Amino acid sequence: MTGRSAHAVLPPSLRAWIGPIAVLAALVVVVQGGLYAGHSEPGRVDRWFVDPTADSVRAPWRSVALTIDFLGEPAGAAALVVAVVAGCLLLRRPRAAVLVVVGAGMSVGTATLLKSLVGRTIHGHGNLSYPSGHTAFFTALALVVALLASGRLGLGRTAGTSLVLAAALVGGAAMGWAQVALGAHYPTDVLGGGCTALAVIPVTAWLVDRMADRLVDRRAGQVADRVTDAGRRERR
Repeated sequence: MTGRSAHAVLPPSLRAWIGPIAVLAALVVVVQGGLYAGHSEPGRVDRWFVDPTADSVRAPWRSVALTIDFLGEPAGAAALVVAVVAGCLLLRRPRAAVLVVVGAGMSVGTATLLKSLVGRTIHGHGNLSYPSGHTAFFTALALVVALLASGRLGLGRTAGTSLVLAAALVGGAAMGWAQVALGAHYPTDVLGGGCTALAVIPVTAWLVDRMADRLVDRRAGQVADRVTDAGRRERR
């Protein structure tokens, strides 16, 4: 394993499988967006799970849902990002720290843009719901942590991909349950949010690696030029 691939946020062993998964996730987001564009009522799939027009849980589970929901609010999300970034820096993984900030921001930003394009609402006009930004954020964070763990543990293609998908499922399901339980989103909204992160994070991780590798190559080239110039001066 080269020095560059050892610090990659998207381990080379995972790229062959993560890419198609990201494409499939993007397809789910687009198809659902087309199906529910302009809607203001739960769809048939949503009704299979729960009636999202009213709170679905009572104490003490409601307190759990509110706590999880807070982690997707600006203050809670910022605290969570700072904590994960600090952990990445302590582990000497600056690329992962960059991916936490950029990946989470891109996932939420994409979800916000899609909300305006799709125009699905819940509980009245103006409450755009598809896809869930909270779920996109929490899933994105879970994916970054899973990618970091996969790289540090040196997991192979199967084990690494399984870990990444499990993290996406657990993170998305936890925040998604809270959003549906609190009546903030339809079940298909949270599925769209989780798939948004699953589509965005691999692409963002690849871009972070490409940019970081270019910086490493540029610095290596500058060092080589300095050594060459120093050698020429000594010969003179």
